[in-house]
Amino acid sequence: MEDQQSAAGDLTDAASDEQAPDDTAPAEDTAPSETGIEVGPTPAVPPVVKRNWFSRNKVALGVGTSAALFVAAGAFAGATVQPYLADRAAVATKLDIARTAADAITTLWTYTPEDMDKLPDRSAKYLSGDFQDQYRKYVDAIVPTNRQAKVTNNTQVVGTAVESLQGSEATAIVYTNTTSTSPLSKNIPAMKYLSYRLQLKRQGGDWRVTKMTTVTSLDLTPQM
Repeated sequence: MEDQQSAAGDLTDAASDEQAPDDTAPAEDTAPSETGIEVGPTPAVPPVVKRNWFSRNKVALGVGTSAALFVAAGAFAGATVQPYLADRAAVATKLDIARTAADAITTLWTYTPEDMDKLPDRSAKYLSGDFQDQYRKYVDAIVPTNRQAKVTNNTQVVGTAVESLQGSEATAIVYTNTTSTSPLSKNIPAMKYLSYRLQLKRQGGDWRVTKMTTVTSLDLTPQM
């Protein structure tokens, strides 16, 4: 009988030993839930809680940082675009001035004996103010002589530079090669290198020449 009790006691102890892991497992594996409330007797460990908070909020932190960078990038782009647009507008205006100055000089000083008297009308769209009246008087004065001598004048623009631009007023320099021929000189071309300084003023959407002075005049005619 004593042996049987001992055997029964051994089985009980063995059973207790086998069940012990099941009874103690929850205590060892207990961890904080997603809400931070513990489900077991193990006390919360601060480092674990901090890691969980960062894990839950790292997406929000990333979005916030990206938004800040985006706003900063937008401000930088805005500050960069404004000067760029202003520069482009200034370049476009200067191109318009240079084109007008070149076209004006070509028209003013290119003519034949047959169409010279029409110069003031052809040039009117490029001129303004007193200068327009002065040019008309000048052409009217030389038409009879040049027509009698059958003078043909051809002016080719070789360069134009905008010297200044302030609001609706500008100054441009135009460089030209001019060739004149006449039967009186046996049609031997007289060649000159001429440069002009033009003062222009914006009128509506157009630039008009209000004054012109000769800067350079070099006679390049070959000497016979």
